[in-house]
Amino acid sequence: MTEITYIGLGSNLDQPLQQLQDAVIELASLPDTSLITTSSWYRSAPMGPQDQPDFINGVAKLQTSLSPRKLLEALQAIEQTHLRKKDRHWGPRTLDLDILLYGGQIIDDTDLQIPHPGLHLRNFVLLPLAEIAEQLIFPDGTPLALHLENCPSDGIVRLSSGDPCGTTD
Repeated sequence: MTEITYIGLGSNLDQPLQQLQDAVIELASLPDTSLITTSSWYRSAPMGPQDQPDFINGVAKLQTSLSPRKLLEALQAIEQTHLRKKDRHWGPRTLDLDILLYGGQIIDDTDLQIPHPGLHLRNFVLLPLAEIAEQLIFPDGTPLALHLENCPSDGIVRLSSGDPCGTTD
């Protein structure tokens, strides 16, 4: 059985845009998975400590038959190939890949939470998500549009399309 899943991508170290473009290519090559589309890239201030570079974020839409747990493991393996380090909470990173939504599932384990916690409060996730899934309804029945209305878009700048070639608009 295949599911539609949305993956949040973020980076603020070591050529962030290149990190993200490479990650999209790696997502497209995951087993039992197809890349459907990606959003544009967006730049925003860090969510946590401000003594770090701005982040570049986007969202990828995948169709996969990997289980949520296997998908998480695959995403963590991709992060490791990008030499991701977790020095501090909300700190700088070469690559961050998060499962935002997985079909209509709700999962609340210690190491895997779907929908991603705080998703509805993060403009750097909601804006790219709306770009590729405007009519999306969250597993709790809330439309994405409602979350967008309640999340200010100030401080975020659309940079370019999310295609692996990185063309700018």
